[in-house]
Amino acid sequence: MSKILIIEDDPSILKALIASLEEESYDIDSANNGIDGYEKAVKNDADLIILDLMLPGKGGKEICKDLRDREILTPILILTSKQEEIDKVLMLELGADDYVTKPPALRELRARVHALLRRSQVALKKDIEYYTFGNHKIDFKGQVAYKGEQVIKLSTKELKVLQFLIQNEGQVVSRDQLLNEVWGYDVYPDTRTVDNFILNLRKKIEDNPANPKHLITTYGAGYKFLSSKSE
Repeated sequence: MSKILIIEDDPSILKALIASLEEESYDIDSANNGIDGYEKAVKNDADLIILDLMLPGKGGKEICKDLRDREILTPILILTSKQEEIDKVLMLELGADDYVTKPPALRELRARVHALLRRSQVALKKDIEYYTFGNHKIDFKGQVAYKGEQVIKLSTKELKVLQFLIQNEGQVVSRDQLLNEVWGYDVYPDTRTVDNFILNLRKKIEDNPANPKHLITTYGAGYKFLSSKSE
């Protein structure tokens, strides 16, 4: 269960955030001022921090900067009013990972929380630059793939889809997870996009695309990758 720390001084927003995220089975801790919030964040036991910029005691910008100065790399989702007009440059300067405007649309906020947690979990894994399975050799860094001695033409996006599935080998990855990690939330493509990419990948990788051994469908849930060692 992922733990989320919410630092927000508006009681109604804080209550709504806690209720919404607890519905998703997250473990929630909270603080209603910057001083208490910073002390909790420094403990570094949260998997994600939701941080308001305008806080009593210690402002969100200062909290964010001080956490990064202490090399606390917990993902931070900024809450900001529309009037503050935060942009991506300022967000990077603060050391934040994403932001939503207040009052937050709860469905969008949950989606961004999920995406940040997924990216954080994948980042903890060693980046895969080169991978072999069966008679396939994939050079992700060089962006070239081989099936035996034959070069397989994979697009950059197809390579990213394959890399993400391999990083989660043996685990079912939902279409939404693939959309979050490969396409990102600024694009909002349809889940059929994922299905089409998997179909194309099977045609290029599988010996028998109609009976795949590596790119497996788990009906109603998503897809998983199996190497030859996993079969």
